[in-house]
Amino acid sequence: MDAFTFYNPTKLIFGKDQIQQLPDQLPADTKKVLMVYGGGSIKKNGVYDQVMEQLNKAGVEVLELSGVEPNPKLTTVHEGVQICKEQNVDFLLAVGGGSVIDCTKTIAAGAKYDGDAWDLVTRQATPTDAVPFGTVLTLAATGSEMNAGAVITNWETNEKYGWGYPPFTNPNFSILDPQYTMTVPRDQTIYGIVDMMTHLFEQYFHNPTASPVQDEMVEGVLRTVIDTAPKLLDDMESFEHRETILYSGTVALNGMLQMGYRGDWASHNIEHAVSAVYDIPHAGGLAILFPNWMRHNLHVNEERFVQLATKVFGVDPEGKSNEDVAIEGIEALRSFWSSLGAPETLRYYDISDEKFDTIVDRAMKRGPFGNFNKLHEEDVQKILEMSK
Repeated sequence: MDAFTFYNPTKLIFGKDQIQQLPDQLPADTKKVLMVYGGGSIKKNGVYDQVMEQLNKAGVEVLELSGVEPNPKLTTVHEGVQICKEQNVDFLLAVGGGSVIDCTKTIAAGAKYDGDAWDLVTRQATPTDAVPFGTVLTLAATGSEMNAGAVITNWETNEKYGWGYPPFTNPNFSILDPQYTMTVPRDQTIYGIVDMMTHLFEQYFHNPTASPVQDEMVEGVLRTVIDTAPKLLDDMESFEHRETILYSGTVALNGMLQMGYRGDWASHNIEHAVSAVYDIPHAGGLAILFPNWMRHNLHVNEERFVQLATKVFGVDPEGKSNEDVAIEGIEALRSFWSSLGAPETLRYYDISDEKFDTIVDRAMKRGPFGNFNKLHEEDVQKILEMSK
């Protein structure tokens, strides 16, 4: 494996009724908090009231920024930055899923930057400070609650990029109560499961050898998610299954599973380009694209795909070629996601090849990409064609 240094400054607070710890987690000098959230579901399910109760106990002034989009937009970031600067906000609290947290991370850094926050997202500038922030998670999916990464969309230019700059964009703390995910609708639950699985796959496909510890951990989390997901969809109010899926999403992308190597992340880059042009759910796009990325890159390292097929999907290799075993594993993944209700083709979102050239252009903005295998324009075009 490669040499590495691991550091994660986020304090994880996990379990039932842990919102009661919120006042003690705020920095001692906190006077004004900007609470950031999405479309209002937290007011319907009672989470808003519980958070406000704890903030009132802490004796802080609370400002609010609501309406964060599922693919958080730069315009919303700008709104949050303006509030922070004009109102001298000294702490941010994201209450929601990964999109809300991603938006909050970018606001936090943008509020301490003199230029446009888009400079940070496009890596034309690097943050030197940020408003401290914490999170109260309500959706198991992205893992943004315990990492520095964020994804922001500039709808005016149809660009969508991932960025992050630890430790400035790491949450100070994240409170995870499985009860807060109990009312997540079925489609969002499915998308969350797909999202965390793709994070695991992105890390699994890497080039350094001698990574048996990491491989076993990734495979173990994948098997757990595959075992638990159908049970959760059969019993959406199961605390036990919600708890398992919630923790899986955090572990999938908090850095612990990719010590000693870099994952691929090409499929995410392609999906970002797709959903920058067509405003579709991120995980829905990944469910369509990822198996086709796998097929396209099967030749790079067949043994890696064979290992996934046998150890995660239980494919019997007896009497079969490596290619046959690998393909059977990819088909097993597709079948599993389809059984959950995830989409299989871009047609599901009424996407044709009309704007494939634009999508390819957006995907290639930073040049060839992917760490398992570098993708070029023709590769992206091919994967999109396979995904129609």
